[in-house]
Amino acid sequence: MSDYENIRIKKLVLKGEKHKKSKKRRKEKEHKDDDASTSKRSKSATDEDAVHHGGWWTATTAANIVGSVAIEFGDRCYLKALDNGLFTLGAPHNQGDGPDPEEIFTAFPINDRKVSFKSGYGKYVKIEKDGMVTGRSEAVGSMEQWEPVFEGKQMALLSETGHFMSIDPEDDACVALHKKVGDQEICRVRTNAARDVVVDDQPKEEKGDLGEVEKNYVKKFQKFQDKKMRISKNTIKELEEAKAQGLLHETLLDRRSKMKADRYCK
Repeated sequence: MSDYENIRIKKLVLKGEKHKKSKKRRKEKEHKDDDASTSKRSKSATDEDAVHHGGWWTATTAANIVGSVAIEFGDRCYLKALDNGLFTLGAPHNQGDGPDPEEIFTAFPINDRKVSFKSGYGKYVKIEKDGMVTGRSEAVGSMEQWEPVFEGKQMALLSETGHFMSIDPEDDACVALHKKVGDQEICRVRTNAARDVVVDDQPKEEKGDLGEVEKNYVKKFQKFQDKKMRISKNTIKELEEAKAQGLLHETLLDRRSKMKADRYCK
């Protein structure tokens, strides 16, 4: 664990390279507008899968695989980095728990199809000639590049040698030995990155990530005499959890209301 705490994530290293309304009426308008937005969003289902995995949602395109990620094989079991440069399958997690620190990687996009993965020990994930998957590379070459292959709702990670990443059922080691995808090669890449809150029928206030969405609603509803915008000091994680549970707009309203209350108490 101390090794993980001491590692600092660096950039990708490539080899070789004015009419005032009453407070009551304004509050009623906020509730009305928020309720209207909520009714629109009720069309989209809550991401129960992300809630069951501690807020880590499943990447569905290569573009989603960037920043902090976890590679899941089976149900709530993640690829785990060892201090000897090898990988194993971690123990199953309880429902609602996210991956452990040793199970979190940093993903770097190579192009629109391929990515590289860096473990918490600061080494890149590589396919060896014998099919073993190791984490000992200091920089990224062709053997450290992986292509997420999607088919329907399933995904597998293709190595430079044409073999897919999998878990050896005999000893839980990470290998890439087969050129066809079977049950052992099916995996998910999960990320806890903030998702853009954008759908076709959403209002302009909901374009951008969750931090920008909150600012947009503050600008729309809050009016202060000193013209200074006040944003809740609570973390964005609160909004991510609320969004996953379908309670984003209620939480945004509650955060704005608390900021108003704080001002009037001064």
